[in-house]
Amino acid sequence: MWVYEKKLQYPVRVSKCDPRMAKLLMEQYGGADGELAAALRYLNQRYTIPDKIIGLLTDIATEEFSHLEMIATMIYKLTKDASVDQLEEAGLGPNYAQRDSALFYTNSSGVPFTAAYIASKGDPIADLYEDIAAEEKARATYQWLIDLTDDVDLQDSLKFLREREIVHSLRFREAVEILKDDRETKKIF
Repeated sequence: MWVYEKKLQYPVRVSKCDPRMAKLLMEQYGGADGELAAALRYLNQRYTIPDKIIGLLTDIATEEFSHLEMIATMIYKLTKDASVDQLEEAGLGPNYAQRDSALFYTNSSGVPFTAAYIASKGDPIADLYEDIAAEEKARATYQWLIDLTDDVDLQDSLKFLREREIVHSLRFREAVEILKDDRETKKIF
């Protein structure tokens, strides 16, 4: 189903070691409005959505996994040269104590990822509105993350991700209109 190309969707560069920013980025790694939740939500919803929309959900879910990979790369690069004291000062001491520098799906407060983040109603239009909301929440979070760093290299990658959230929201809005038009079309059997 997928072809994996061994490169990031967009280059990830960071200018400095910044464990504080890495901790904040965990929100998009394992948070309710993060990339993992989005990818799993869309893959799950595709089983109860009309055939004409399945491909859209699969495409965007796949892209969300590539965004997850970018976030993981950012976190790694922001912490790879950090001392234990710097990690502790940034609030990453518990993570270090449990798993050294390994990533774990948590939000920026350290709360583990849960399947409760994945909304699926079974009604295609309701699910697509949920998807639009998820993309808009992710866009807002990316903007706030951009505002929280002065690292222009990191901002560049975050701006790319923010723009992709906007595109996804627009695509889901188009899908809603397709389904509404289809629902209002007279069907003769």
